[in-house]
Parts: sequence; C-alpha cells; structure tokens
Amino acid sequence: MSKFEHLWREQCEAAETVKTRYGEQAAFDYLVGEKLLNFVSAAKDRPEFAAQLPAFVAGVRQLFSGDAMASYLETLEVRLVEKTHDVDDADMEILGADTSDLECLRQIADLLRTPSLGTA
Repeated sequence: MSKFEHLWREQCEAAETVKTRYGEQAAFDYLVGEKLLNFVSAAKDRPEFAAQLPAFVAGVRQLFSGDAMASYLETLEVRLVEKTHDVDDADMEILGADTSDLECLRQIADLLRTPSLGTA
C-alpha cells in the first residue's frame, strides 16, 4: 500500500469516527469539505495523488448514500460561494483560494455523482 493510499484510507476511517460522534454531516464536511478537497487540489500537480483519486472517491461513496451526498454537496457549495462573496479588496488572495476550492468542489461533486468510476 502506498503512503498516498494509506493517507486517504486513514482519513476515511477518521470520518467514520466523526460520523459516530458528531453525525453524518460533520463526517462529510471533514472528509469531503476538507480532506478530499485538499487531495484534489494536490492531484492537479502531483501524479501520485491523482493516481489515488478514483480510489479515494470510491471510499467516500461507500460511506454516504447518494441522497445524503447530494444534500451535503449542495450545502458545501453554498458555503464556499458565500465565502467568495464575503471578502473585501484586501482579501483578494483569500478570494482566489476560495474560488479554487469551489472549482475543486465542483469536480468532486461530478465524481461523486457519476454512476460508476472507471480506472485505467
């Protein structure tokens, strides 16, 4: 098992603990809104992350139902959109990061919603 596979597997296990203690929404926020979002961002420049992305997405899909994911994705997107609007001119660098997160979240949403993931 590569260290990148080990990384996302540990994060999925941690999400299960969060789910038990704090509920499904908190687990989704942790795993998708934080960990998977960072993983997708890293995958843009690092092939070792990109290689593990389909497996990580499959791991997320095993933890949450399709209906729950759709609802949670919508909530996350609304929060990120709000963050992009809650900045002033001094925060333009932060705005760029939030916009990038929003783009990554939309990619994640497409991956989580697709009926089946192919791996080549």
